[in-house]
Amino acid sequence: MSLLKTIEADYIIAYKAKNEVKVAVLRMLKTAIKNKSVELKGDPDDDAVLDLITRQVKQHKDSIDQFSKAGRTDLADREKLELASLSEYMPSQLTDEELGAAIDALIASTGAASMADMGKVMGALSAQYKGRIDGKKASDLVRLKLTP
Repeated sequence: MSLLKTIEADYIIAYKAKNEVKVAVLRMLKTAIKNKSVELKGDPDDDAVLDLITRQVKQHKDSIDQFSKAGRTDLADREKLELASLSEYMPSQLTDEELGAAIDALIASTGAASMADMGKVMGALSAQYKGRIDGKKASDLVRLKLTP
């Protein structure tokens, strides 16, 4: 079953179960998918839907960080619940060890030697492990490995 159909089916189940948080999350996601459908003039494929989910996950993480810094734990807790619902549609994330090994392999295969080559490594990493990495964590690790 495609990711789009899974989201549609889960939305109906959450709506019938009166799961407020999941309904809100899936409603936002369905709106983003609908906008993408209009832009593409057809249904987006699983990669495009995964990009939308990844973008929303990043927004929720940023919101949690901002709300926590502002002392708004009530809003941060709500964002955490929404993030948990969204994360169900993400592929499993790489562990820190797997991420480190993948970065080492890509540095070797791209011939990256300095910070000037960071874009090559990050581009290859993002393409190869789409949706399975935290961009900030990966960027920090690549920066650490490329800095003399």
